Amino acid sequence: MTSASVTTRRLAARALPPASPENLALIETFLERLWAESGVSRHTLAAYRRDLEGLARWPDLHATRLSRIDRQCLFAYLAQRTVAGYSARSNARLLSAVRAFYAQLLRRGEISTDPSVDLAPPTIGRSLPKALSESEVEALLAAADDDSPAGLSVRAMIELMYATGLRVSELVDLPALSVNLRQGVLRVRGKGDKERLVPVGDEAQHWLERYLREARPVLAGRRNPEALFLGSRGQALSRQHFWMTVKRLAARAGIDPARVTPHGLRHSFATHLLNHGADLRALQMLLGHASLSTTQIYTLVAREGLKRLHQAHHPRG
Repeated sequence: MTSASVTTRRLAARALPPASPENLALIETFLERLWAESGVSRHTLAAYRRDLEGLARWPDLHATRLSRIDRQCLFAYLAQRTVAGYSARSNARLLSAVRAFYAQLLRRGEISTDPSVDLAPPTIGRSLPKALSESEVEALLAAADDDSPAGLSVRAMIELMYATGLRVSELVDLPALSVNLRQGVLRVRGKGDKERLVPVGDEAQHWLERYLREARPVLAGRRNPEALFLGSRGQALSRQHFWMTVKRLAARAGIDPARVTPHGLRHSFATHLLNHGADLRALQMLLGHASLSTTQIYTLVAREGLKRLHQAHHPRG
C-alpha cells in the first residue's frame, strides 16, 4: 500500500463523526466480556476496539445502535473500506472483530439474528515471512554494538529475539522475573495467556547477563521496574520504539530498512533453525504456535532458499 493511500485514510478517519456514547458503551462491554471469557491479549483487544469504533463512526451508522444494523450495512462498510485502500488482511481482521461482537450479542439474547453470519471473508494470499540471511543478521547485531546502557539494552533485546524467536510483544512485555540465568531459560507468556519455557543460547545469555549487570541498574536508578528491558529514561520500551531502533540499525548495517522489521527477527530465527535441520514440532513449541500448520509455512521459506541456491549455482539451474 502506498504512503499516499495511507495518508488519505488517516485524513478521512479524522473527518469522521465521533461514535455515539451508546455504541462506545456496547463496544466496551463486549471487550470486557471477551477478555473475561477468552483471555485474549491486550493487543487483540486494542485492535478490536479500533475496528469496532471505526464501524461505529462511519457516517451511515454513527447515529444507529450497532445492535440494530443489518447485513447490508456491514457489506456496504466493508466495500467502502476496500475502495478507500484498506488491505484484504485489514478487512479480514475487521470481520473477525465484527463476528465476535455479534456472536456475543446473539449468545446473550441481545439480538435475534447475526448480521455478520453470511459475510464472506476477503481472500488473503499466503505470503512468506520475510527473513534476513544469516550474514545480514550478523551485520545487524554488529551495528548494535554500543557499550552505553541504552545500547546494551538494544543489543541484548536483538540477541534474545534472534536466539529465541520471541514475538515483539512478548519481548517488550518480559518481566525481569521471567529470566532464569542459571538454567538458561525464559518463561514467556504468549498468545491466549499461555506460558512456555524457551531456552536461551550462549551468545544471547552472554549479552543478557552483561545487560543485567552493567546497564539495567543504571537505567532503573532507584526505581524497581517490573519490565526486563528499559529505555534511556528507565521506562518500559514500546513495540514502536523497538521497531524504529531496529530500522536505524539496519540502515547503519547497510541493509534496506524496508526489509527489516522486529518481527522479521522471529522469522529469521525459525528459517535458520529449519535450514540447519531443526525438527518442525520442536520449532512449533519454541515459537508458541497453537497449530503445526502455522509453523509449516517456514518450510516454504526454507524451500524457496534452496531453489534460489540451485538456480544460482547449478550449471542447468
